[in-house]
Amino acid sequence: MLVDLIGGSGFIGTRFVKRLKSRPKFDVKIIDKAPSKSFPDIASLADIRSLDQLRQCMSKNSVIVHLAAEHRDDVSELKLYEDVNVGGAKNICTVAKEKGINTIIFTSSVAVYGFAPIGIDESGAVAPFNEYGRTKYEAELVFKAWQAELPNERALIIIRPTVVFGERNRGNVFNLLRQIASGKFVMVGDGLNRKSMAYVENVAAFLEYSLDFKPGVHIYNYIDKPDFTMNTLVAHVNKLLGRPAAIKLRLPFSFGLLIGSSFDVVAKITGKKFPISAIRVKKFCANSVYESAIESTGFIPPVPLMDAIEKTVRFEFIEDHKNEQVFYSE
Repeated sequence: MLVDLIGGSGFIGTRFVKRLKSRPKFDVKIIDKAPSKSFPDIASLADIRSLDQLRQCMSKNSVIVHLAAEHRDDVSELKLYEDVNVGGAKNICTVAKEKGINTIIFTSSVAVYGFAPIGIDESGAVAPFNEYGRTKYEAELVFKAWQAELPNERALIIIRPTVVFGERNRGNVFNLLRQIASGKFVMVGDGLNRKSMAYVENVAAFLEYSLDFKPGVHIYNYIDKPDFTMNTLVAHVNKLLGRPAAIKLRLPFSFGLLIGSSFDVVAKITGKKFPISAIRVKKFCANSVYESAIESTGFIPPVPLMDAIEKTVRFEFIEDHKNEQVFYSE
């Protein structure tokens, strides 16, 4: 099976390629605007905003796995979300029609639900609160229109992961773990809010699993269970690091939000970007608990969530991996 992996130089893509390279039936090619440090021999440079570049790189009759996106919280040029996430989807569909491609796997995001009610599943209301979530959903609609043109021939798999973490990632979960490891972690709010998480190896495994899905539209949230409260997660990480589980420092949510808003003002004046912002405080303190219909497909995640957290903590804060590649994301 020939797989064109768009956005394959990043965190999830690199882990996905490692899985496919160990399986002889797959022939995978990376298409990305950034070089692949792990797999330069199978990578082609292309920006999904360029129709011509995609035409040169995408293969006939391949399966498309689309991971590329504009996704950070602090992108100042808002038009980039539209150009990359929606415009890129349109370009991919255009070339897919030209190349006779009948399967597209698109990694969307639970951000399409916005600040969603606890336990929302794939049937939940779409209500994004930012341009990232809005444009991810708009991209879903673009791909649905492509599939609807030949509904008995084309397969569209839309995967909406919650926050993805794992070894070598430098996103929000890593930042939380680093704060805990430093001994300077401050809990904002009561810590009773629950968080759904997704381990990168399990996400990559489900991407592989979905390569064989039949024609139709298949939409799945991706979550690894169980959902921890922030108190439970912090206590577990402290134990892994050989520390007392108790959380020593706490701030009321209102005070944390004031601090985040203050950083927003400074960022606007200076043009600098800071790891603290009002939206990040809100996201940290919010419940983000999702349900998924993935179990109905028969898929079993290869790594239990507790094991995944332990693997990540050991890799990042106990073992020595200073010279290995890392990936920056939200």
